[in-house]
Amino acid sequence: MSVQTLLLDFSIDPARLGDESGQKAVFSQLETVLKDYVPNLILAAEVAVDGGSLKLLTGKKGTTVSVRLFDRGLVTVNIEYYKEESEEPLISFKSARVLESQVKKYISVTKSQAYAPIKRGLFSRYYPTSDERLLEYDIDNVVFDEQSPFQRVQIVHSKSLGNMLVLDDLQNISEADLVYTETLMQRGKVNYEGKEIVILGGGDGALLYELLKEKPKFVWMLEIDEVVMTACDKHLRPICGDVLERRKGPNYEIIVEDCMLTVNKFIKEGKKVDFIFGDLTDIPISESACGELWEFMITILNSSFKILKPDGQFMTHGNGATSQESLELYEQELAKLKPAVTFTKSRAFVPSFLEDWIFYQIAFNSKNGDA
Repeated sequence: MSVQTLLLDFSIDPARLGDESGQKAVFSQLETVLKDYVPNLILAAEVAVDGGSLKLLTGKKGTTVSVRLFDRGLVTVNIEYYKEESEEPLISFKSARVLESQVKKYISVTKSQAYAPIKRGLFSRYYPTSDERLLEYDIDNVVFDEQSPFQRVQIVHSKSLGNMLVLDDLQNISEADLVYTETLMQRGKVNYEGKEIVILGGGDGALLYELLKEKPKFVWMLEIDEVVMTACDKHLRPICGDVLERRKGPNYEIIVEDCMLTVNKFIKEGKKVDFIFGDLTDIPISESACGELWEFMITILNSSFKILKPDGQFMTHGNGATSQESLELYEQELAKLKPAVTFTKSRAFVPSFLEDWIFYQIAFNSKNGDA
């Protein structure tokens, strides 16, 4: 079940909407067309607003239609109604397109646009890109939904992507996203055999599962959220295998706690590892490198390099390729690190993100000497 919202926009000569009488005339014409598509439509309320007017109409089965007339020459129409999954749509997208063409002919608009219906209900089909564009997914079921002490954890099912992990209403990884993990670890370019590795985060288990195929000496995965691992172990087995169930093997261990506790322990012990993966939060989208998330990320960087061997690497995901300003802020922070570091970047299209994603490979600057 869902609430269907159809949106239509029309551009009209501003002179026709410049005063109250003009707006009433345009609305009267529009209402005539709308009544052919929305059964039992009646005008319920009229409101004068700054820069135009608002008309509210109601129709069959509680359908509401709001018409906003802007004196600058724009008319927006929002049609909203409730629909059970088994029901035929009261107004389909096809009907909305026909309605759009009829309005164009009857009212003589210069430009118009009808949008596919937004489906609003008990589970979301919509998640944002890194630069806050709204994407609609073909989600047909929520298979897991629980609030952990740290975040809301969901596993949703997509017809094209399979099961997908969603944390606090942001898509994280799906069964179709092997390219994400392989780009993060630079598979085929980096040799992990016999190496010691730390994963910061990584609760979905995908990175650990793939790294173990590379025959490392040992991997420590430091994940704080038990609920994430429980959900992924049950519903994302294609990407994590059984590593989240066993939690410990001959060459790996999952430690369930704040990752900084183990990192600080390693620092005190003087332990050094070959690779560290930052599989925690994305680079924050912001205008400056300040705030709690940035402080956390900078702390992670500084602490990680204290347990990294001189020839080791810190590997992490960044953010969407279109979020250039935030990526540049991150690179500016990398330039401030002491000892100095160098970095390379990789780029890959991630299916569940529906966009290109940037990944970083960071190492000590060779000019540092013995880091």
